[in-house]
Amino acid sequence: MSSENNHEVDIMYGLKTVLAQIEGAVARRSKDLPQILPKLVAVSKIKPVPLIIQAYEAGQRHFGENYVNELAEKAHNPDILEKCKEIKWHFIGHLQTNKINKCLGSPGLYILETVDSEKLADNLNKQWAKIRNTDDKLNIMVQVNTSGEEAKSGIDPSQATNLVEHVIKNCHNLNFQGLMTIGQYDYDTSLGPNPDFLSLVKCRQEVTDKLNLDINNIELSMGMSTDFEHAIELGATTVRVGSKIFGARPPKN
Repeated sequence: MSSENNHEVDIMYGLKTVLAQIEGAVARRSKDLPQILPKLVAVSKIKPVPLIIQAYEAGQRHFGENYVNELAEKAHNPDILEKCKEIKWHFIGHLQTNKINKCLGSPGLYILETVDSEKLADNLNKQWAKIRNTDDKLNIMVQVNTSGEEAKSGIDPSQATNLVEHVIKNCHNLNFQGLMTIGQYDYDTSLGPNPDFLSLVKCRQEVTDKLNLDINNIELSMGMSTDFEHAIELGATTVRVGSKIFGARPPKN
C-alpha cells in the first residue's frame, strides 16, 4: 500500500472522528444556545494539495488558511480548481493591507474571519467593489482579541460592537457573519469554562442587544484541535481544526 493511500485512510478517519466529536459536543451543549449545527473548517496551512483534495473527496468543503500567499497559491492550483469546484476557503490569519487584493482574488474565497479594525474593513469594502464580478457581498467576521495577548490580532472586546456597527452601516459590500477569536492556547478546562470563549459569547450578546440583531445569525468561530468540543459546548458555530484531521504539524523551528 502506498503512503498516499495511508494518508487517505487517515484523513477519512480524522474527519469522521472529528465530526462524531462535534455531534457529541452538540448533544451536551445548553438548549438555551442557538441550535446551529457547527461548521467544521479544516485548517490546511502547510499541508500539500493532495491532502486537501483527499479531504474534499471525503466530503469536507470548508478549508482554512493563515497566510495569503499560501491561500492564493492553493486556490489557484489547477488540481484544486478542477477537482474541488465547491471548495470554500476561510482566511483565518492576520491580513496586511498590501495583501488585500491577493487575498480577495483567490478563487473560492468564502469568508475572511479576521477583520479587526475599521481601516481594514473600509479597505476591504473598497477593494471588493473593484474586483468582484457579481452582486455578492464579501462574508466577514470581526476578530476579537479575547485573551489580551500582545502577539494576537483582534479588536479589544469592548470595541467589538462599534466595529460591527461600522461594518453594517458603512461597508455595504461586506456581509457581517459573526465573531472570531483565537484565544489562549492549551487552556486547562479543569479550571472551569475557557474565559476566552465566554468573552466571545458575551461579545455576541452585546452586539445582539445594542444593534438589535438576531442572535441566530451571528456566528461564533472559536475552538481548534485541542478544544473544539469545549468551544461547541459554550456556543461555537464554527470550529477550526487542523492536526486532528491532517495529522500533527512539524514543530516550529
